Amino acid sequence: METISPMLEQKKKLVTTLSHKMKTVKTVLIASTKNLPSSQFQAIKKNLRGKAEIMVIKKSIMIRAIAATEKGALQKLKEYITSDIAIFFSDIESFDLSALLSENQNPSKAKEGDLAPEDIVIEAGATELLPGPAISELSGVGLKVSVEGGKLAIKQTTTVVKKGHPIKANVVSVLAKLNILPMSVGFIPIAAYDRLSEKLYVGIKIDKHKALEELRELIAKALNFAINIDDINEKTIGYFIGKAGMQEKAIEALVAKHHDQNHKEEA
Repeated sequence: METISPMLEQKKKLVTTLSHKMKTVKTVLIASTKNLPSSQFQAIKKNLRGKAEIMVIKKSIMIRAIAATEKGALQKLKEYITSDIAIFFSDIESFDLSALLSENQNPSKAKEGDLAPEDIVIEAGATELLPGPAISELSGVGLKVSVEGGKLAIKQTTTVVKKGHPIKANVVSVLAKLNILPMSVGFIPIAAYDRLSEKLYVGIKIDKHKALEELRELIAKALNFAINIDDINEKTIGYFIGKAGMQEKAIEALVAKHHDQNHKEEA
């Protein structure tokens, strides 16, 4: 009779356990752990206790577990499993879990070759840098500088790296000198499977602050559009009443002026 090695038996049990979790929790999410220090990994894991279970599993085991579920939409998750991946099991909605991961990221220094997550902008203003070699360093990345009060000042707000472009060594050096932390360290959500809707969501990195800013901009644009087409509703009525009041005053002023003119002509 053929015997199964303890290691193989352990792997089979793990596949069964993972498969069972995938079929019972609401959300299965995978996230990148690239460049995530162990200390922060543990800190985030502690913060999410009771909200999500985090496991780091070999790629082959994860793929076998997904295959064992026989869930159609979940099978697509295998395409996004690479190295440096953690898997999350949770009953929290996919996008809510992704937002939690975004909130648990910390700003960090850039390294040469990192891709800028957003445009990296250096604002105009005073610095703590003394004149000397720093002048040529700052100028070398396109910054306009001057000496004010014995220290360097940046004269003009400048974008030194565009979103998605690699950060060069000279820019890394300048960012470090100015104590600018353009990168984030934490779990980066990649894809999530929602068991109840049987859907796979990709590109679910959530930035609440940025989303709120964009929402405010869209609301302002929508309000301006409604005003331009004379759409009267509970949001625009205040503007139209104010405008009518100003027009009334303008008409009253014209009538008074015309009245005074007539009196002068009669006199």
